Amino acid sequence: MAIVEMKVPVIGESITEVTLSKWLKKDGEYVNLDDPICEFESDKATLEFPAEAAGKLTYVAKEGDDLAIGALVAKIDTAAVQNGAAPAPAAPAADPKPAAAPAAVPAESKTTYAEGHPSPAAAKILKENDLPASAVQGTGRDGRITKEDAQKAAASPAPTAPITPAPASTPALAPLQSFNHSIPQSLRGTDRKKMSRMRRTIAKRLVSAKNNTAMLTTFNEVDLTEVMALREKYQEAFVKKYGIKLGFMSLFAKACAKVLLEMPDVNAMIDGEDIVYHNYVDISIAISTPNGLVVPPVRNVESLNFAQVELEIKALADKARNGELTLEEMSGGTFTITNGGVFGSLLSTPIINEPQSAILGMHTIQQRPVAIDGQVVIRPMMYLALSYDHRVIDGSTSVTFLVKVKKLLEDPTTLLLDL
Repeated sequence: MAIVEMKVPVIGESITEVTLSKWLKKDGEYVNLDDPICEFESDKATLEFPAEAAGKLTYVAKEGDDLAIGALVAKIDTAAVQNGAAPAPAAPAADPKPAAAPAAVPAESKTTYAEGHPSPAAAKILKENDLPASAVQGTGRDGRITKEDAQKAAASPAPTAPITPAPASTPALAPLQSFNHSIPQSLRGTDRKKMSRMRRTIAKRLVSAKNNTAMLTTFNEVDLTEVMALREKYQEAFVKKYGIKLGFMSLFAKACAKVLLEMPDVNAMIDGEDIVYHNYVDISIAISTPNGLVVPPVRNVESLNFAQVELEIKALADKARNGELTLEEMSGGTFTITNGGVFGSLLSTPIINEPQSAILGMHTIQQRPVAIDGQVVIRPMMYLALSYDHRVIDGSTSVTFLVKVKKLLEDPTTLLLDL
């Protein structure tokens, strides 16, 4: 019997532990070489773990286990034969009598390992929409449920239950009871669920940022009249040429990149007793996913045009929501932008994304009365918040940074002309 031990591989330089989030094969099932047998959830991404040999799979670890790099996950018996067939016996010695032809054995119908099984991306969509895999017809290879199959199932309207007509007369109401005694104890339960590795990592990083930095927040507001007029005037031509809309995020990212190069303290970070300054701008963009917030960076924003920034943000957001971001795509960044305005946030104090020294918080756009040249007018206004590490950035520097960004956005022509 030849046993192959499946151990947690080295995933990334900074990753020392993973969580076995889901088994993709059953205990005792026959697996082929390179079949994905389980999913690992690391601090930054979810990864499939392929079989290193063909044979019978035996679990060693359980779903939800935290495993160190090199820990034993499963064993594969390579001597096992698929579908339980016995190995062919050795040929008997020659017999002078002719042997009778063996009776034909009817072919045994079988299903493949992938039939009815969702891919990782499809499984997330099914989970989000409370759909069982058994209710979806797989169209992928060997009957596997693809992401498109899950999306179609989620988009299909659920059958509605028949409406039972109300009785002609309603019974008399029961006497009022004390509210505290009218709720059965069976309805006052609690659910306990282990935090996902990503959620635990986010929690640790947020607590670390709060405890290990001298974090302060400064605020300002920006009049987006000219930005909105620019988008309205050129949106159609922009989409026609580049195939993507001109959004607010690229304008904010380019404005921040320009000012960051002018004010290197805001683009710096602490490393031990040194301050590291960057002559480039990698802006991490906060993206909300079903598993938590991720902040993959758009690299060299100072060298990209607006369309390239928009396309890169869209590509990263699509990968993040499908769980397809690589560790390299998640690492790095010299500054972060988060947009709570998409959820309706009017004002907030964003928390620093360590080891960076500053983060810009965008918020919802509101039509508000403002005084301009002695007249009260209605303008689309947004509050901006800059949280910063006071060990690196002085208060005057943070205020100046926000004012510079504000001026570029209120007169975007200066941003386009690099003035």
